[in-house]
Amino acid sequence: MASNLPPLAAIRAFEAAARHASFTRAAEELSMTQAAVSYQIKVLEDRVGAALFLRHPRGVELTETGKRLSRQAGEALDLLRDAFAEARGRTSETLVLSVIPTFATNILAQRLGRFQIDNPALALRVDLSQALVDFAREDVDVAIRAGIGGWPDVESHLLLRGVFTPMLHPDLAQRAGGIREPADLLKLPILEPSDPWWRTWFETAGVPATALKKLKKKPKLRFGSQVLEGNAAIAGQGVGILTPAFYCDAVAQGQLVQPFELTCDDGHAYWLVYPQSRRNAPKIRTFRDWILKEMEKLA
Repeated sequence: MASNLPPLAAIRAFEAAARHASFTRAAEELSMTQAAVSYQIKVLEDRVGAALFLRHPRGVELTETGKRLSRQAGEALDLLRDAFAEARGRTSETLVLSVIPTFATNILAQRLGRFQIDNPALALRVDLSQALVDFAREDVDVAIRAGIGGWPDVESHLLLRGVFTPMLHPDLAQRAGGIREPADLLKLPILEPSDPWWRTWFETAGVPATALKKLKKKPKLRFGSQVLEGNAAIAGQGVGILTPAFYCDAVAQGQLVQPFELTCDDGHAYWLVYPQSRRNAPKIRTFRDWILKEMEKLA
């Protein structure tokens, strides 16, 4: 029965205090006094029949009961926000997307124009980052990340398998007298030779361990991002170990070649992720459906 529900003000105060681990910061967010936040949480604790916070001299800490309620309260408020937005027909919104640089540069940049044409009322803000997103604390709606998947409390959609293979500028291959077998690549500059993908690929290709000792003698280069390594390969600086799907245009334009058909897969992939509690949000559904169709074209 609705009469058994606690006041919405109490739920909002509790959710904010739990998220910030602070009554003071919750009060600032909600434009309330700290005393008002404390009162609303006391109302909720009386209704629950248990303490939700441990009060310490320098802050507050969720009890076990508070931890369980915190996640569910956050999801409930997200569902309410989305329901009201959809009921009002509010399509003029901003979708905040956090995405790793390589995917943003080599996949999204060439396609976002079509997304905006198809969805003119939905603005898209793209933040480049390789860090995992805390959806409860950051202003991010959806993210694209690399990994093996299976993250807790998020919906995950496979976008692209992270297969890898050597790629290089065709002029570099010609200067080496041609690349006839995998071991020939070791005659050339290797971009980021410490990358474990190299050893995996060479071993799969049957290159003997004695030849692989040359990898350790290569200059130690570290790019930190595949997009930088790919650009170095396009510039003819060396051989990169890359994901071919990111470089279809470079291959078509003669900037890169893939000398061997062999690709390897270490289980990593690129995923679209967002909170389970917001899976039915209209703007998230719109972007999810669009990008999944776009990725089908790359398959």
